[in-house]
Amino acid sequence: MTKKNLYIACATAVMIISAAGCGKKADTTKSAEANARDTLRAVTLYGPTTYFDYRGQEMGYEYENVKRFASDEGLVLKLSVANNVASMLAKLDSGEADVAAYPVPRIDEYSDRILNCGANEVTHQVLVQPGGKDALTDVTQLIGKEIYVEKDSKYHYRLKNLDDELGGGIVIHAISRDTLISEDLIEMVHSGEIPFTVVDSDIAEINRSYYPDLDIGMQLSLDQAGSWAVGKDNTALAERINAWSASNNTTTYTKSLYRKYFELSKTPSSDGTDFAAGASVGRDGVISMFDAYFQMYSELCGYDWKMLAAICFAESRFNPAVESWAGAKGLMQIMPSTAQALGYTLQEAANPELNIKIGAILIGKLNESLKKRIKNPKERIKFVVASYNSGLGHISDAIALAEKYGLDPELWEGNVSEAVLWKSKPKYFNDPVVRNGYFRGRETVDFVDKVLTAYRIYTRED
Repeated sequence: MTKKNLYIACATAVMIISAAGCGKKADTTKSAEANARDTLRAVTLYGPTTYFDYRGQEMGYEYENVKRFASDEGLVLKLSVANNVASMLAKLDSGEADVAAYPVPRIDEYSDRILNCGANEVTHQVLVQPGGKDALTDVTQLIGKEIYVEKDSKYHYRLKNLDDELGGGIVIHAISRDTLISEDLIEMVHSGEIPFTVVDSDIAEINRSYYPDLDIGMQLSLDQAGSWAVGKDNTALAERINAWSASNNTTTYTKSLYRKYFELSKTPSSDGTDFAAGASVGRDGVISMFDAYFQMYSELCGYDWKMLAAICFAESRFNPAVESWAGAKGLMQIMPSTAQALGYTLQEAANPELNIKIGAILIGKLNESLKKRIKNPKERIKFVVASYNSGLGHISDAIALAEKYGLDPELWEGNVSEAVLWKSKPKYFNDPVVRNGYFRGRETVDFVDKVLTAYRIYTRED
């Protein structure tokens, strides 16, 4: 079965577990029993396919399934995050969690302590390469090709085994860099820095939504099946999960959710021109048809109206109809949760003038929040722009990481910008100083560069 079906079943598992009180240690009071019935205790891992914070809003394919199931069952979702599969399963063993909301591999090693249940997620390793007529289609074509992978990763081991199977000839570059992850190598294939890399198929799918020019069709390993898991004694719960996963309503929901996370483009809107060429100023000094609004509301953010315009251009290219894969709307790409937190309805946030106003208010709040940490105003704007794109929590984490690992926490380029990139790697997003978990930082670092580029153009700075 596909990943879509797996998560459907898994989420069901979660709700059932809570509702039935399965997998928990016995509660000793009636109030505790009532609380157990009303609360769904799920554990998962941070990651691009599971759970993460995006602009202050909780997101993730598995998270949204758990949230949906908890709502359907009338349960309060209580989600915890483990550092790895071993600690996640330990929470099941101890009764701290009812369900592991994560595709736990269906392997003999786990069979004596858990019950896999629901539909399977099937993944395998794939070759990531440029698309087009020259894309490789058979593993024998790998002979003589240079492939870059993380050193001592499962991809590295698979390539060495494949090289032996083919009789040698694959040129394997095992990259040993503390902060490098698979996503970095995929981006390097996209940019042409390296010709090939290898990753799991689900990671490849998500990254192709950022880089649609890539080909991920060549399978390099056997399938690996996984599904959500409950405690070994929760047979009744497992059966309910299996039944739920076959529901038509569930299938319809997860198809839509799957498309959101794995298929919809994650790249900002573009009019076909390169970014710098698109950020232009007319002879009369006009930047866009919304300049009056930028000028009107710039005092709310505390910056030059042209900076507000630069952020808007980087977000939407001045297209008020844009809606991102994550639900961000309009000129300033306002998240629904942000609009509501600032006292505006979604309908109001769709209005171009109010969308700009909301964006300006948010920028002002971010500036105030960062004043004590970043004292230099010229440097602070970079942190504000980064926080606008990612959410303040991730930038706060990056500041803490920079300070811990010997970088300057008050400088962006080469310091906190590097720490933002670290947040894609488990070593760092599981670090004790990090409070907001996994984050794909590449887009935020690029976003800051784009805003500063547009601002220089708008202010005619060379």
